Amino acid sequence: MNQAVRITSDSTTDLSEELLERYHVSLLPLGVTLGGKEYADGVNINPDAIYEHYRKTGELPKTSAANLSDCEAFFKENTKDGNALVHFSISAEMSSSYNNARLAAQNFDNVYVVDTRNLSTGGGLLVVAACEMANSGMSAEEIAKACTALTNRVEASFVVDDLEFLYKGGRCSALAAFGANLLKLKPCIGVINGKMNVVKKYRGKFEHVLEDYIKDRIGDTSDIEPDRVFVTHAGCSPEVCERCVELVKELGDFKEVFLTRAGCTVSSHCGPNTLGVLFIRKHPINQ
Repeated sequence: MNQAVRITSDSTTDLSEELLERYHVSLLPLGVTLGGKEYADGVNINPDAIYEHYRKTGELPKTSAANLSDCEAFFKENTKDGNALVHFSISAEMSSSYNNARLAAQNFDNVYVVDTRNLSTGGGLLVVAACEMANSGMSAEEIAKACTALTNRVEASFVVDDLEFLYKGGRCSALAAFGANLLKLKPCIGVINGKMNVVKKYRGKFEHVLEDYIKDRIGDTSDIEPDRVFVTHAGCSPEVCERCVELVKELGDFKEVFLTRAGCTVSSHCGPNTLGVLFIRKHPINQ
């Protein structure tokens, strides 16, 4: 009989409370520094607090990975009942979270760390897949290997309404931000080989752009796993979110379509009025 397996992730996977409770997933929060104070992502600070602080001061937060001792304490707590553990981290290309967790796991015989090669619910898709594998009786080692192999089938992208946060955070130049805003361009940012890249530029009102974007990404649905699709946003209006969820449902016969809110890490980089559709393809994505 296989050892019981528990699934955890860092706080960047942006899973809803509903899914965290359904699959009994525990989160290791990243650090958030704002206004000279230290916070834990999703524990004592949320994205709306970041946006409000920015409106008042013009200051964006700095995010930081859980350090080695934090990872070790988290793994110890989540293996104290004798179960094995599979832990998921934001792409190693974006943060030291994976490396810190990997080093901490070396002090345990039953902890496996997976680099999602992604962010937000791109990683969340792998977490849910891992939970279902655990429920089916797979071992921790088998789950870690299967999910690592699955990373190149995850399609994650977002459309950003305004480049202000990306510019202020040093992720695009002043010239690029000025040109995009002048031309009313809305960049689609995709995760490719573990990094964020602009994959397409749309023009027009954000609500109309989102419809074109979703139709482009979903396509004819023939190469998309039908189990679940995430619609993840960083502070869009309820009306915009509802319309995007309904459009995804209209375009494909998916078993579940989840609406989730991006946490502090993603929100602090992209800003409000950012929305993406994320799913797993049936075949590896050519990157």
